[in-house]
Amino acid sequence: MAACAGLLISTSVLADEEKLPGPIPARVIRIVDGDTVVVRARIWLGQDVETSVRLSGIDTPEKRGKCDSERQAALQAEAFTASHATIDTLVALHDVIADKYGKRVVARIVLTDGQDLGAALIAAKLARSYDGGHKDPWCPS
Repeated sequence: MAACAGLLISTSVLADEEKLPGPIPARVIRIVDGDTVVVRARIWLGQDVETSVRLSGIDTPEKRGKCDSERQAALQAEAFTASHATIDTLVALHDVIADKYGKRVVARIVLTDGQDLGAALIAAKLARSYDGGHKDPWCPS
């Protein structure tokens, strides 16, 4: 019985720390917004999974933002993502983890040219670095 309890504890600890380093090939199905895309990834022979992927390490403005400038910036970020990760494009997922809500995964997306999509959004000033803590507002004070 104690062995079973130890196995359950160690399994739950492993699940909390689980990360798939990648690369995991995936095909872009849909762009949700500047920092989220839906992909289809082959996880086993004949087994595909469709999931939302939130770009790790960045934050983009929200389409339902608090001011017009944030909403316009969100549309620009979405258009940038859509132009770089076009529908049906093959991308590679790296450092894949489950998000805190359990509805999607968080990962770096590397494009076919080797470019990191999140870094490209930051370089284009359409995203900010984000470490999971407090988000700075996009609207002027």
